[in-house]
Amino acid sequence: MKKLLAVLKREYLQTVRKKMFIVMTFLMPVLMGAVLVLPSLIMARGMGEKKIAVVDGTGKLREAFTKAPVATEGKPEPSTRPGRRRLPENMRVEYVDAAGKDADEAAKPFLTRMSGAKETRIDGVFVVPADAITNTDATLRYYSRAAADFMSQERLSSIANGAVQRDRLAARGLSSDDVDKVLRTLSVDAVQLSKSGEEKKGGIANFFVGFMMTGLLIVPSFMYGLEIMRGIIQEKTDRVVEVLVSSMSTQQLLIGKILGVALVGLTQIGVWFIMFGAVGAFGLATAAMAGENVLQLLRPSTFVYFFIFFVLAYLTYVCIYAIGGAVSNSEKEAQQLIAPITMIMMLPWFLLVAIITNPDSTLSVAFSLSPVFGPMTMYVRILVAEPPMWHIVLTILISIATIAVFFWATAKIFRVGILSYGKRPTIPELWRWIKVA
Repeated sequence: MKKLLAVLKREYLQTVRKKMFIVMTFLMPVLMGAVLVLPSLIMARGMGEKKIAVVDGTGKLREAFTKAPVATEGKPEPSTRPGRRRLPENMRVEYVDAAGKDADEAAKPFLTRMSGAKETRIDGVFVVPADAITNTDATLRYYSRAAADFMSQERLSSIANGAVQRDRLAARGLSSDDVDKVLRTLSVDAVQLSKSGEEKKGGIANFFVGFMMTGLLIVPSFMYGLEIMRGIIQEKTDRVVEVLVSSMSTQQLLIGKILGVALVGLTQIGVWFIMFGAVGAFGLATAAMAGENVLQLLRPSTFVYFFIFFVLAYLTYVCIYAIGGAVSNSEKEAQQLIAPITMIMMLPWFLLVAIITNPDSTLSVAFSLSPVFGPMTMYVRILVAEPPMWHIVLTILISIATIAVFFWATAKIFRVGILSYGKRPTIPELWRWIKVA
């Protein structure tokens, strides 16, 4: 036991004393926040200002495509009336009244400007045909310099269709106020109904919490699994491992390495939770003043289950990386071996949207009760739903059994592999190692 603890202590202290570990421990939450927030901000800004020419063959949609229309007496500005869709702040529209003309012909000069001089260049041309209001089969057209500028297309289409619908209703005798009432959109409040009948709000917040917590669960497992793999390869290359196994068993060495790095991961995650808690305290106070119960998204049991499934996921994944390091002679060789296996282990992450949005589906239940995939998938189900307790207990038992089998196989392969050099063994050779070790 003393030798095992000595290996554990060495692995732990060797990592936590590194400057990179300290820097990344405090910098990672900032980077994760940037990864989550920046894409949304960039998408909201549409990657810069968009210059769009709107060629209106009906001549009746000027109001819809003007950012600051003039309010009529006694009425609010058209863009602020209920149900009115507004242009995004980063979109600058050049409106062209083509009433009584061929809209396609009127659009040609603007299509030329899409590839013209930079001073007069535009990013897109939106064409509304003359019969858009009277013909239900009319088609809007959007010409763009970017093949996938679907955000601008959807926004312009939404605005045009809203305005056309208003004109169609007005043509049938409805007043402007009645049109506003008819087209006013209703908000949707997402409510989760628990098995006890308790109503819990969350909606999109639960979706993002699921992504964030699952990321915290698996990223350290893979990251420190790679560290163990690199460490074993380095010790094999430097022949240090031959000295180590002369004074202790390979099983003690393996368990000491795995548990030492596991403590490193728990230390780092503990620091992250403290940082998130300090920042989140202000958010909780603000939400409480607004009458929102944020604690329903992050219940105390959430953190208890996080610790349980983090340990299970880590011990499951790290054995595979230890095998990769033991049977490989270089880091490049180990990465080639581990890459396809990692892709398979990441299947729940690739299917995370389906699992979060339908946590009780056959797919979600099957993955949560499967070896290897169980810890990650069951934790997601716990975050966004209330799976039966026997599902949770069964997942834990299956994961413990999987870890026991992995440790047994890893210890046998590790015993032979760390002293093997030259060609990487094949699968039949690995099976022989397990039988003879």
